[in-house]
Amino acid sequence: MSKKEEPVASLEGSNPSVMNSVNEASNPSWFTPLRLLIIFCVIHLINYMDRGAMASNGVNGHRTICTADGTCTAGSGIQGQFNLSNFEDGVLSSAFMVGLLLACPIFASLAKRANPFRLIGVGLSVWTLAVVGCGFSINFWSIAVCRMVVGVGEASFISLAAPFIDDNAPVEKKAGWLGIFYMCIPTGYAIGYLYGGFVSFYTFGYYLYKAILMVSFAVLGFVIKPLQLNGFAPPETTNASILVDATSSSVKDDLQTKVAVSPEDFQEKSAENSSNSVLSEVLRFMKDMKALLVNMVFVVNVLGYVAYNFVMGAYSYWGPKAGYSIYQMKNADMIFGGITVACGIFGSLAGGYILDRLNNTIPNAFKLLSTAILIGAAFCFGSFCFKSMYGFLVLFSIGEVLAFAIQGPVNFICLHCVPPNLRPLSMAISTVSIHIFGDVPSSPLVGILQDHINNWRTTSLILTGFLVPAAIIWFIGVFLPSEDKSNEDCEKQVMPNRPTAGSALEVEKVQQTNKASAEA
Repeated sequence: MSKKEEPVASLEGSNPSVMNSVNEASNPSWFTPLRLLIIFCVIHLINYMDRGAMASNGVNGHRTICTADGTCTAGSGIQGQFNLSNFEDGVLSSAFMVGLLLACPIFASLAKRANPFRLIGVGLSVWTLAVVGCGFSINFWSIAVCRMVVGVGEASFISLAAPFIDDNAPVEKKAGWLGIFYMCIPTGYAIGYLYGGFVSFYTFGYYLYKAILMVSFAVLGFVIKPLQLNGFAPPETTNASILVDATSSSVKDDLQTKVAVSPEDFQEKSAENSSNSVLSEVLRFMKDMKALLVNMVFVVNVLGYVAYNFVMGAYSYWGPKAGYSIYQMKNADMIFGGITVACGIFGSLAGGYILDRLNNTIPNAFKLLSTAILIGAAFCFGSFCFKSMYGFLVLFSIGEVLAFAIQGPVNFICLHCVPPNLRPLSMAISTVSIHIFGDVPSSPLVGILQDHINNWRTTSLILTGFLVPAAIIWFIGVFLPSEDKSNEDCEKQVMPNRPTAGSALEVEKVQQTNKASAEA
């Protein structure tokens, strides 16, 4: 070992407990894999229950309507309380995406510096406070800002929950457990519709009850012993960082005394180190982003997911209106809601189960994705060709089951095509991409298409056709060179606070200065 490395070795040797904690982190007493899955599923349900309730007639309501003869019907819900236009009401429904898209990459990057389980607690706390803030809103802008902050709180959970589930699920059930987790999306929406109708008589209660439900999980994220995410340093390693910082501080004090360096010089050096730290974090993020963007398996998977979400987002928004127009459905909201819930639950569970039975590998996941979407697109396309409402409902339901079957496999690929330390960023960028390029632009674009065509059957057929590119893109993924990187060695990430050569050099300089002083 070189001379420069001796101080580092002595630091590590003097703290064997720190080194042992790095190599061996025990799970907390409360933990079992199934218990973790249940907790995360309940949080996921509450989150999507919020979205479903916001769209429900009970909570969303309608603005005051006045007829030509001067008779007015009082408004109800959020739209009536704040007298929102349809445009403003539409902005509220998607305002959370602003916070979600901005905060997802940030939380994914912070996971390298702070315990991811604690970050989930922070995010859920922000979510709870933002929901309470919605209840105290006084106008459109105040509630819009609070809805954006709701997205910030949601971002930590979206980025970090799936990697925790993937770490702790049984090897032979990983895709199935992911399917169960993502099954909570349609289920949460359905519960939200019912919940919105139940509390519609008192709008503030809508926010209050949700906050009460979530706050217990937010507190849980802080008070219980946190889990460690594979590929990241355990929280105990901060002790090593504190030791190095203390040593560095004493080194600087000693150097200042012995070598007569002015306090101003040290302040300038401290400011320089701070700016270098920020720059280092930015460079690390850019390096991680480059690693994702050159990963063809990740890119192909997300491109297919974007095309898929483009269609499914428009289905969820325009489906009831299209169904009412084409088939004169009297209860289009209830019919499409029921189909979404039933098909979402069954499809999500089936997709994960089938992938596990096939042997959950990345090529098999791509095969399942391309096959399910291609067949599902055929059923959905055929359903809109039927003149009979009952024929439409049968074929469309089968197509929806196949469409929802992709939830487990597509997220399995996101988690397993990258090293463990990149999984939160992989989930974050995937989420950001499918919203920015998928469901966010699809609804207005379909609206523009319908304005020009003025035929919901033709518009629906054109929209459904975009599932075919998704199937083709995922089929390309079958032939890409791929390997499961979920168990890749992340030794470098496990010791991020190791003293640098520069710190060791400072220690050596102090030792030499002390020696010279003693000889004098």
